Order: sequence, then C-alpha cells, then structure tokens
Amino acid sequence: MIEDWTTEQREAFDRDGFLIVEEGFIDDQAVELLRERFDRLFEGDYVTGISPDEVNWVAGRDPEDRTRQICNGWKADPEIAGQVLAERTGRLAAELIGWDGVRILQDNCIWKPPGTKSLGMHQDGSYLDYLVPPEMITCWIALDDTSAEAGTITYAAGSHNWPRSPKNRGEFHAPPNWLAPLERALPDGEELRLVPIEVKAGGASFHHYNTFHGSGPNTATVHRRAVISHLIPAATEFHPVNADPVYSRYRRAGDTSMDESYFPVVWSREGGRSAWLDAELAKHFGGVLAEPGHGT
Repeated sequence: MIEDWTTEQREAFDRDGFLIVEEGFIDDQAVELLRERFDRLFEGDYVTGISPDEVNWVAGRDPEDRTRQICNGWKADPEIAGQVLAERTGRLAAELIGWDGVRILQDNCIWKPPGTKSLGMHQDGSYLDYLVPPEMITCWIALDDTSAEAGTITYAAGSHNWPRSPKNRGEFHAPPNWLAPLERALPDGEELRLVPIEVKAGGASFHHYNTFHGSGPNTATVHRRAVISHLIPAATEFHPVNADPVYSRYRRAGDTSMDESYFPVVWSREGGRSAWLDAELAKHFGGVLAEPGHGT
C-alpha cells in the first residue's frame, strides 16, 4: 500500500505527465465493494436520494455500445464518496504535483462493457477555463484487470508539455477517430508515444491536467470499470465570467469561492480537510473504506 512517493516516481510524473501504480493502490475488498456500488449506481439507485451531476448513459435510453459514465456519483452513493474523497488519495495527488492541498472538482465512474466504443483523446485542462487557476490532477483507479484490447485509459507520454488545445466536447463520446485530437495537436518534430495503462484491479494512475488521454474501443470479452477523482488546488475559485454548463451552477452571486458542501477539501498540508467529510461518510458506510488499507 503506497503511502509516499519515491524520487523515481516523482521524476516519472514530471517527465511523462502521468504515473502508474500497477497494483494494490486499493485492496481487493475495496474493489469488490465499489463494483457492487457501480451496479446500483448505473441502475439509478441513489442511496442518498441525490442524483449525480451528470448521467451520460441510461439503460434503454442510450446505445449499448456507448461507454457508461456518471459524474459526481459521490453525491449519490456514500461508498463511492468514501473512495473518491479519500484523504490518502488527496495527499498523494497533492504531493505528486506539488500543491499544498486539493479539493474534489468531480468524480467519474466509467464502465466499458465488451463492445463499447472509444472515448476521444483530450486534455482536461482544455475544459477548465471556468476555474482560477485552471489546473487539475486526476487519480484513476481500475476496478478490473486492464488491457489495451479492453479499452484501458491511454496516455500520450510527455504531452503535458504541449500547448493546451481548444475544447471540443463533441469529440469525447464515441468519436469516429478517438486519436484525431491528439494527431492535430502533435507539435512538429515531436514523437508520439502512446502508453495504454495495463494494471491489475486495484491499480491506479495519476495524470497532469494537460496530459492527453482517452481510451479505445473495448474489443475484449471483459468489462472495464474505473473510479476517478479529479482534484484541483484547494484555493481554487470560480472564474467570475467564464462558465461551465454543469458546474458553474454552484457559483454564488457575487462570490467566486467554491462551497465546501459541493467541492470539499480532501486534504491540505495544514490539516484543513473539510470538517463534515469523515463524520458524514462514516455514518453511511461504517468505516469499511475508512480503515487503513482501503483507500483512505
């Protein structure tokens, strides 16, 4: 169970724009629990009675060959919250990128059954102009053994040093060519190095907000599920003018600060984790994910 980064791991993140943890970032018990919660979440069973902020796939409404995605499942399910708001994850992410603290912007619950199409290559930073600063670090945790054939997340090594591309939401879900944004953005003379993240269930990766990433179609016979924390600097505020169609709904009139009820501080060097988090989460899941070794 990783508690600190080595010098080599920090150097790999700085060089490549991502870092891979091949296995054991969370243990088998946590993996099984989160898989169970995925079943309920994608069936629309919201334990808290609160809908996620985005539900991008609904059975009977959307094609079966589309990747299933829910954003901010933590608001609907305390078990998902127990992982994506884990203090250990926040601390490791902050220390890797060099920040004094992080808060959650959103989570993703991604499910790619066999036969599902790709998710287009993109830089997260392209979509952050509604924040000040427009920065993020992401923790991606595999809930199944992954492979390139099963449509695992794929990074373009070193692309965090490329210019930031303009946002294009139309190329994300099931694009005709999931690599097209990457091919357009490739600087002259730059070598393209694609790295599919092949890890065991419970393995993880962390990536920089400007690292190009996406995932190809799942041509295997296995499911590929992942739970993802998108973390931003703890001191982040809303941009006073630029708006996101979903998350700027939480911007208060005349106040650009981010409300900890919706964007809680997961970890800070000064110990300023949002006070309500641990008591509220423990009330629901009885400490299963709160124990050492289960992701927090």
